[in-house]
Amino acid sequence: MNKKMILFDLDGTLWDSSKQVAESWTESIKRVAPETGIVITEDFMHRAMGKVMDEIKKMMFEEADVEVSKERQDEIYQACSVDEIAYVTVHGGEVYPNVEKTLKALSETYRLGIVSNCQCGYIEAFLQYTGFEKYISDIESYGNTGRPKADNIALVVERNGLSPKDAVYLGDTMGDYESATKAGVDFIHAAYGFGRVPEGTEQIFDIEELLER
Repeated sequence: MNKKMILFDLDGTLWDSSKQVAESWTESIKRVAPETGIVITEDFMHRAMGKVMDEIKKMMFEEADVEVSKERQDEIYQACSVDEIAYVTVHGGEVYPNVEKTLKALSETYRLGIVSNCQCGYIEAFLQYTGFEKYISDIESYGNTGRPKADNIALVVERNGLSPKDAVYLGDTMGDYESATKAGVDFIHAAYGFGRVPEGTEQIFDIEELLER
């Protein structure tokens, strides 16, 4: 691969934590807002992952179809987000096959980074749980910058002293595809993940296939 840096999405690309996050959020809601009766499912998390936090919050309360004030929504969502970090740090998620061996091999040739629409602390929780810190040279998130993924991809590329043509982004959703395109970096679809992208997009069905590029 004629690149200097490989950037990764997290959920649906490196692991699937939808089960654990759904469990965590449901317990948080039981604690702080039992009157709502909201139960978060894995299916909901699969559809929510990759979206920015405000979009996920909107989805949660629209689909629950309960009357909750904006201030209360913010309070509930904040509790879910904070509890999620602690839960994922301990319980983790399902790391996809061949991720560690691939990251280890790639890190010997390329700079590796993770760019996600998650809250502050989530990428760090992933790295702490998996022990993959040693392979990753840079991370960025929506929670840290408040900026869309395209901007964060461009930010990571720039602060590593590279141009967009020097980087490639691996992600699984249309949002990932659109963000990489907007940032001017090449895109590879993690077709084993949660989403679909335009037909003809370069794709892989196992992350280990990156070693053959």
